[in-house]
Amino acid sequence: MDSSGKGQAAGNGPAPRHLPGHIAAALAGAGGPADSAGQPWAGRSLAGDDGKIHNFEDDDGTADAGYVTAVRGLLDGTGDEAAVVASLATARVFIPVIAQLAEEAEGAGGLSADKQADMALVTLKAADGRTAIPAFTSAAALAAWHPGARPVAVYAARAALSAVAEGAELLVLDPGSDVTFVVRRPAVWALAQQHGWIPSYADEEVAAEVSAAAAGFPAVRNIALLPGSGVPTASGTGAQLPGGGAGPELQVVLYLEDGLDSAAVQELVTGLQSVWSRNVLFGERVDSIEIKLRRAAQ
Repeated sequence: MDSSGKGQAAGNGPAPRHLPGHIAAALAGAGGPADSAGQPWAGRSLAGDDGKIHNFEDDDGTADAGYVTAVRGLLDGTGDEAAVVASLATARVFIPVIAQLAEEAEGAGGLSADKQADMALVTLKAADGRTAIPAFTSAAALAAWHPGARPVAVYAARAALSAVAEGAELLVLDPGSDVTFVVRRPAVWALAQQHGWIPSYADEEVAAEVSAAAAGFPAVRNIALLPGSGVPTASGTGAQLPGGGAGPELQVVLYLEDGLDSAAVQELVTGLQSVWSRNVLFGERVDSIEIKLRRAAQ
């Protein structure tokens, strides 16, 4: 995200990724009376006409207890980012919307006056150009980030579905706070479908697909999948968290036979990336990748 952490209108970024059929089907029914699991939205979203910030019964606007526990696990080293995403499956979050001038008229004394205003969804721009939707786990966190924003209370699953509908690949939780957690595209899609999510570096099916692709390149003697350098992030106090970062998610370590020159290495890496890019499962479950080269043990 930009260094200011402020919301901005979405501009020209990378071409949107083609949505899998099951995501598109969920979006097709997003305006209906039920969510992707067939559960009614009635009673679960903002009414907005009664002066309350939301209509979640007995909700005091504080962060969901399950999310707080999962983040605490990140802070003390007992948890991981998969647990944080899992906690969002049942968590309520606040989405900020801001009034934008839709029509201006001349007021008294020739001064300009607002004639009509629309409520606009706030978006952020990630460092790699992708669009992100901010979400806040508490009303206080949203107010601290933008006092003029109106909090719309929804379940995180619906916030994820809205993010996909807006062409956003990232859901950013509590930007500008002590712990800002980025939910990446595969996890956003999983939340939108109300499915479980496994990070690509811990996904055995992803590992199998990567290994199968590498089998077509004899110079690759071994392969390992690790968390990418962009998985960790820092809290506002400087503490390092093993999850929630926005950088490269998956690190693929290639152990190569000795004696390859730079041209041969480049051809091999390009060939592997081409194979991975055509793999449907890899495309759905891997957000971003970095490749490390090592010499295979003799």
